[in-house]
Amino acid sequence: MSNSVLVVDDEEGIRRSLKGVLEDEGFSVETVSSGEECLAAFERRVFSCILLDVWLPGIDGIQTLEKLRASYPETAVIMISGHGSIATAVRATQLGALDFIEKPLQIERTVLALRNALRQRQLEADNLRLRQQVDDYIMIGDSIPMRALRQQIAIAAPTGGRILIYGESGTGKELAARALHRASSRASMPLIELNCAAIPEELIESELFGHTKGAFTGATQAKQGKFEMADGGTLLLDEVGDMSLKVQAKVLRVLEEQRFEPVGSNSSTTVDVRIIAATNKRLDEEMERGAFRPDLFYRLNVIPFEIPPLRERGEDIPQLSEHFNQKYSAGYSRPPKTFTEDALERLALYNWPGNVRELRNTIERVVIMNSREQVTADDLPQLGTTDGISLAPSYNFTSYREGREAFERQYIVNKLAECDGNMTHTAEAMGIDRSHLYRRMKALGIAARS
Repeated sequence: MSNSVLVVDDEEGIRRSLKGVLEDEGFSVETVSSGEECLAAFERRVFSCILLDVWLPGIDGIQTLEKLRASYPETAVIMISGHGSIATAVRATQLGALDFIEKPLQIERTVLALRNALRQRQLEADNLRLRQQVDDYIMIGDSIPMRALRQQIAIAAPTGGRILIYGESGTGKELAARALHRASSRASMPLIELNCAAIPEELIESELFGHTKGAFTGATQAKQGKFEMADGGTLLLDEVGDMSLKVQAKVLRVLEEQRFEPVGSNSSTTVDVRIIAATNKRLDEEMERGAFRPDLFYRLNVIPFEIPPLRERGEDIPQLSEHFNQKYSAGYSRPPKTFTEDALERLALYNWPGNVRELRNTIERVVIMNSREQVTADDLPQLGTTDGISLAPSYNFTSYREGREAFERQYIVNKLAECDGNMTHTAEAMGIDRSHLYRRMKALGIAARS
């Protein structure tokens, strides 16, 4: 969480004194003299904490607090007053103020209250994330590739170096990023995620850097960007290969300078953020065709990681299946299933083009649709032949690109089967060059027959 503070007091001497002292303590401070100016300041940017005087001209501190809590509940508020009463303090606390300090202000007491308020907000945010993530972000598997991955994470996480994670869709790139963050020195600070492929081009700058009120049509209030939200912690740029060249240039500048300007603002914000990027594309190929900046690639690719596809860690399938079995059985209030040997064998023989995500969806469907506790091979959804020629109809695509790649992978596999694995004949049947077929097979994780 950032250390930006807004001081709201109608006495110029108090504003000037607090600004000087708090900046010496490492806070980023702005000051205003009224409740109206306070609300207007939040339209320009979002502050982490406010020192808010109760007695103000125009709308008073309590009214200002009500409006702030309605629109910016994540901001910590500390009330200050020279004419405080128990009733006022109780009312402020009921509205969400974290502390109430009487004037004349003692510097040590004020700084301590600010730090405690920011720490409490951070703990609340961390607890919320943990509640949302229980059992969802565990790295399952004891295969050799998974043991090697855990060892790499243990070595790289504490260093603070930027990391670029490669892997097919559904392999668990996000899990690896979360494991890296948890094992880093920034673990107590937030991990903020942005899926670059899921945000429209015209909005991604706002998502990354935030915006001021009125910066563009629909910007009805100021918004904090992902970089500022991740200050002190880690920012995961998922599917970074889908980022436009224009946005790539701006991200590169932030990596170089550790500061940025919100959309519509002329003032810069300084941050301390570790970047983890993830992609299912080969960025070297993207650079060759001019779709990815080489200078950004070399900035991101300090420590490269490769997440193995599920077909390369088949011995983990029983353990993964049982994990999802327990998870979804508990989630749907049903007794856990028991998988027979023939069911586990069938799961192990399938190629899983959708990787762990496809296996997860398959087990969830089994838990929902099967009334019997014992699951046999016949109870499983149609997974196709064991060499992966057919896709499981239960596979749910989470984006258009995933669906397109799954279709393309399936199309190529089918054509290869029709041509008995002959690459030249397959390329001719598809109407493409043989070299292009090789590149697409490599990108989609399709092995050529020997």
